[in-house]
Amino acid sequence: MAGLIPQAFIDDLLSRSDIVDVIDKRVSLKKAGKNYTACCPFHQEKTPSFSVQPERQFYYCFGCGAGGNAIGFIMNFDQVEFPQAVETLARDNGMEVPREESAAATRKQSEHAKVFEVLERANHFFQYQLRKHEKREAAIDYLKARGVSGEVARDYALGYAPPGWDNLLTAIGGDDAERALLLKAGLVIEKERATSDDMSESAPRYYDRFRHRIMFPIRDSRGRTIAFGGRVLGDDKPKYLNSPETPVFHKGSELYGLYECRKSGSKFRRMLLVEGYMDVIALAQMGIQNAVATLGTATSTNHLTRLFRLVPEIVFCFDGDDAGRTAAWRALENVLPLMEDGRQVRFLFLPEGEDPDTLVREIGEQHFLARVEQATPLENFFFDKLSQGIDVKSIEGKARLSNLAKPLIKHLPRGVYGQLMLDRLAQTLGVTSDSLQLLMAPKPGPSEEMPPPPPVPEYRPPVGNGTELANTYKPAKSGLAAYRKPASLKAIELLLRNPEIALDLKQDLSPLETAEDEGRKLLLSLIRLVQQAPDTETFTLLGYCYGTSLGTQLTQLLKSETITPTEGLEQEFNQILDNILSDIVRTLERLQLKSQLNSRFGATNANKEHNE
Repeated sequence: MAGLIPQAFIDDLLSRSDIVDVIDKRVSLKKAGKNYTACCPFHQEKTPSFSVQPERQFYYCFGCGAGGNAIGFIMNFDQVEFPQAVETLARDNGMEVPREESAAATRKQSEHAKVFEVLERANHFFQYQLRKHEKREAAIDYLKARGVSGEVARDYALGYAPPGWDNLLTAIGGDDAERALLLKAGLVIEKERATSDDMSESAPRYYDRFRHRIMFPIRDSRGRTIAFGGRVLGDDKPKYLNSPETPVFHKGSELYGLYECRKSGSKFRRMLLVEGYMDVIALAQMGIQNAVATLGTATSTNHLTRLFRLVPEIVFCFDGDDAGRTAAWRALENVLPLMEDGRQVRFLFLPEGEDPDTLVREIGEQHFLARVEQATPLENFFFDKLSQGIDVKSIEGKARLSNLAKPLIKHLPRGVYGQLMLDRLAQTLGVTSDSLQLLMAPKPGPSEEMPPPPPVPEYRPPVGNGTELANTYKPAKSGLAAYRKPASLKAIELLLRNPEIALDLKQDLSPLETAEDEGRKLLLSLIRLVQQAPDTETFTLLGYCYGTSLGTQLTQLLKSETITPTEGLEQEFNQILDNILSDIVRTLERLQLKSQLNSRFGATNANKEHNE
């Protein structure tokens, strides 16, 4: 459905929902005083640190920092975007989600809906051909030879594109509009018209992209067909052919088999990332349903981020040859910035000439899973790869290893894992971790000496054009490691903790109406929301924030250990707000003065030129 969801509906939906009921349907909660607890569903733990607070309609994990309201929990747990989470919660409460229609949004949604429809029609066409086409035997024999059962073929909606140039085109491309949709969906190819003979109106303009191939539909998180992969049955090239990029298919973000994995209903603690469709199919056939494949592309940060939302561990399965190890190293480089504490990555290198498909059928499920358990941890592969061809016992070799490893270790997030990787490098080099950290610190330039700790004040004065980044909140305990954040974001956090502080404001907020950055605009919206509805609670404000570009930054609102005492909260909020307003006024005054000067001198110069 097109259009934006009205904020008033979101507020009403949250007020009708009980976060305890929402979470208890997905995670078993236990009463603990006023609150409820459970083991966190977003990271592995043995002792419960996940808390649900009915009074504030808020959840928070003291282990990993995940937190938010009912909509945020559905987004994180069900792995859906904000609109889908609202629809889920509304459906549970017997409500229909209204939309504020936008002509552009409606048009775009309508176009996408038509592409999804033609893709699904193609999916049914290919499945039917696998059952009924007179030349289907080649496809059936191939699947039987690979050990694929009818149940697995059904679960993964396997199909067959028969030989010929226009089977699909004839079946569902009845007029120009439908043929244009087939082209937009990547199912047909437009001919290049090289000669005048080809320019005749009667000459066919399109032909089927997939011909005489086993068809693997690629489905998104909602189960909609978004593209296809085809495995050739003859001698044509390429062996595997994927749909091109389309308005609904972006191969750098999608994973084959992810929908089927989640649909199985099993809870997995790890995902296997393999290279081909048949690897996923063969593993599923043997009972291993937690495997997904990239779509002819290298493993991207988008792929890894999606998987880490579901599980804490990823095992890459690659061939043991040079090409496989090269692909594994590229995957390692991409995963380093995502290696937060609690996550694990390992690499399973298969014997030469084997892939997961052939190996699992040869040794069986249990032996294959045993190899997965013994897969090489990221840290071992990291140091083994970098140490190849280097004498790490020599001074020169240690220096070379250091130069190779330090830039990569810098990509790791701050945490225990990153520190342990640094410690291991220091141990290998025979130096202390402290000295290695000093070597890794950026060197100041010739005129850049380390500045002394800033004295106080609470805020830095605005510089340049007075943008939000120049006006940064800084706690009273300042120093080299002082925590900094945009002043507007700190004000929003205080307002979320106690919405009532917006009711007694004496400041003129009109300067905020001229703000262009998202933080200040959101701050004004939240203040207005509370002033218009004094009974507005924290979880209602959080619901509003979830629908903005800053929503994800506010989900860890309670993670800070140093929380402003309630008695000082209003004073601090007013001080921050005064600073922001003053900054905006000064910026406007500078711009006005500049405009006046330009106008005055411009007129003077014009008169001077005229007189000359």
